[in-house]
Order: sequence, then structure tokens, then C-alpha cells
Amino acid sequence: MASIEELRSDRLKKKALLESRGINPYPAETARTDSIEVFVDRFTLYETGKDVVTLAGRVMSKRGQGAIMFCDIYDGSGRIQAFFKQDEMDAEIFALFNNTVDIGDFVEITGLAYTTQRGAQSLFAIEWRMLTKSLRPIPDAHYGLKDDDERFRKRYLDILMNSDLRDMFVKKAKFWQTMRSFLTNEGFLEVETPTLEVTTGGAEARPFATHHNDFDMSVYMRISVGELWQKRLLAAGFPKTFEIGRVYRNEGSSPEHLQEFTNVEFYAAYMDYNKGIELTERMIKTVVKETFDTLSFTARGHSFDLSADQWERISYVDTVQEMTGVNILTATDDEMRAKLGELGVAYEGANRERLTDTLWKYCRKQISGPVWLVDVPKLVSPLAKAKPENSLLTERVQLILAGAECTNGFSELNDPVDQAERFALQKKLLEEGDDEAMMSDDEFVEMLEHGMPPAFGFGMGERFFAFLVDKPLRETQLFPLLKPRQE
Repeated sequence: MASIEELRSDRLKKKALLESRGINPYPAETARTDSIEVFVDRFTLYETGKDVVTLAGRVMSKRGQGAIMFCDIYDGSGRIQAFFKQDEMDAEIFALFNNTVDIGDFVEITGLAYTTQRGAQSLFAIEWRMLTKSLRPIPDAHYGLKDDDERFRKRYLDILMNSDLRDMFVKKAKFWQTMRSFLTNEGFLEVETPTLEVTTGGAEARPFATHHNDFDMSVYMRISVGELWQKRLLAAGFPKTFEIGRVYRNEGSSPEHLQEFTNVEFYAAYMDYNKGIELTERMIKTVVKETFDTLSFTARGHSFDLSADQWERISYVDTVQEMTGVNILTATDDEMRAKLGELGVAYEGANRERLTDTLWKYCRKQISGPVWLVDVPKLVSPLAKAKPENSLLTERVQLILAGAECTNGFSELNDPVDQAERFALQKKLLEEGDDEAMMSDDEFVEMLEHGMPPAFGFGMGERFFAFLVDKPLRETQLFPLLKPRQE
């Protein structure tokens, strides 16, 4: 088998041959008249009318010898066979095609709609032109990119050769488009909020830190889609806002976690978490049905169906107690550590918030869903409004699917004194070494003192989409971050 260097050298010679004939191997313009999809749709009409059309695309296969040649071209909309016959075109043009075109090149072919003796819809070539001469081969469909690192580095080839992967990214685009349309139709205003912040807010996560040269100060890449900013917009008088954007968390990687991903967050004034549950359940069902044309899925070893009229609600505290025997509101820290040790669950950090969260995560992995998790403790919900009947719990709700939290929402805390106290607790956790604790934001508290209406806030990330297609989150990103190659 020839090496890449040998193949590249051969293609450079073909490029030089084209140039010696006065042919530009990389022209800017093309005379394409139709996409391949349109050509196939109108094939019978074109064949009957003997219309001359010009198609363009990448050569995916080339075969034949002597006086007859075939090639398949692909333009992103479809694939079609082109048929070349030496005695039906200029001999020099035919020879040039035979001698200079390789699999991977982009070509323009002018011809007629033609059905072969085997019934294959084809383009009978009259003439052709090189659009892009490739210098490296594309991988073989069966023996090509198998190593994950190589696939992600050459994602353009991975997508080119894998129709299922292409279809997944088309679905992902539709997923977010449908989400945007739903929220817009519900009267939400799409906004853009800062991605660089002086303090990170809206989630508990380790941020990426950088330096702002002009202001000579440290700033952080946001860990939420503008939660504290969108709440400021509620105070400004906008009743409903949403944003779909990238967030950044400087944490470990796993099938469910990455450092950069897309989230949606929305905030609705005069809506509590009960009304919020109704809205988001309707939104999720609409988005999923329009994207996948089904509401039944199997993922991560779990099966779940989203079609129930109303999804079940379960209590955070009751669920943990039922599965572990621990009441996380009354148990001591030592009792929680002992239970985690008994269960063989590793954890980072010894404070009560981390112990509580780790016990819940052990339970969460056993739940297929869909269920709404409610009555989440205040200790792990620094921005959610407390329940009037039990100040240790909050009006927070999360959708649990396939053993994971796929959404987050709550009746927003708008009591400035309560918020300042919770920020103070988070600040203490930070000082004690918990680098996932939330930073305090005095200017946000000041906004609350001016007054923010009661509201419901909601967030959901692309991890939800990854569950629906049963892929690791990394696989659902077009270009996941990779370490540079080692020389």
C-alpha cells in the first residue's frame, strides 16, 4: 500500500498536469444549476425534457476502465452517479478526467439525466471541470478512521464518511431551532448576556479564569447562560427572557461532562415552579417529538417514555432515605460519611453540601425517569426560593432521565437578605477549599434590594440531547477540545 507521502506526491503531479493545460485546480466560481437533491427530485422531468444540467460535488468513488468511466459525487444534499463515455465527449476531456481525478476531489459535471440499463438514475456527462484538487485521500468507508482521537481531530472526514453522524448533527440543530421557536411563540425575548464575568454565578462549578488586559483584572468565563444577568432583566421590566449559548466549566471529562457545551436558560416573571413544571414539560415534549418523531428512548442502560400526560414527582429527601436509609436533613456528617463508605462511593470534599450531593447522586443513577425531582434542600440550592412550609427545602425542580439530572429550574429567590446569607455561606465554602462553591455577587444582591418580581427560572443543556441519542456528550459535539499532538 502506498504511503501518504507517495499518494500526495502523485496528486501533486496531477495538479501540475492540470495547470500545464491552463486549468486552475481551485477556481472560485462554479456553473452548478442544481443541487443533487433537486436533480433527483426532478429527474423524470429532466430526463423527458433532455435538459442539460450542471452538478457539483466531492468524488466519493471512481470506477471503470477503457472507454467507460463512472463516479459518484456527493454535495451534502445527496449522492448521484455520473457516467462518462469516451465516444460521447471530447477525447482529451475524457482522458484528463481519467488521468487527474481522484476520490476526494471536488468536480463540476455537466450532462443529461440518464437511466442506466440496470435502472440507476445517473448523470450522463458531456463535460467536466475540476473545482478542488485534493492532495490527500479521504478514508476508506470500511477501514478508515477508527481511533477516536483521529476521528475527532479529522471530524470533517468523520462526518463525511458517516451518514448516521451527519444525521445526528442535523437533529441537534433542529433540537435547538425547535426550542428557540417554542420559547419565542410563548412570548419570551431572546437576549445575549456576558460570557466574561467578574464573578461567576448561576451554578456550582469550577470556572476558567483569564486576565482582562485593558482593565488589568481577573475575569471568568461564565458557568451558566447569564442567570444573574437575566434576573436583572426581570427587574428591568422584561417579563420573559431566554438565551441559548455556550458555557464553560473547568472540570473533569466524562460521558456526561465536558468543559464547554451549549445550554438554554429562560426566566419568566410571575411564574412559580409548579407553573414552570407545566411549561417545561410541554416544551420538552414538543421539542423531542418534532426532533425525533418519537417519545420513547433507550439510553445508558435505561428505557424511558416521555408520553405520559404528567410526569411523576419525587422528593429529594424521601428518595435518598428510601434508597440509603439516611435522612439528609437530620443525619450527622459522620453518619453520611459512614453510609458513603458502606456503599463504596468515593467523594471529594468533606463539607455537608458535598456529602448530601454525593448521596443523592448515588440514588439518581438508579432512576430511569422521566420524573421531576422536587423538595431539593436549600443547602444545595443557593439561588432557589425556600418552601414556605419547610425552610430547609426549596421550590426547585429537576428532570431525571437515565440516571442523570437533565434540567434545572426553581422559583427564583428574590429576598435580598436571604440571598446575601446564602452567598455568605458559599463564600465560606470557597475559603475552605471548595472550588465548586458559588461566588458571591454584591451587585446582584443590590439589584434584589431594588426589587425583582417573583419568577421561575429554567436551564437545560445539550447533555439532554446526548441522552436522547444515547451518545457520550463528547460525541455530540462537532469539534470537541483535544490536546495538541505530541511530536
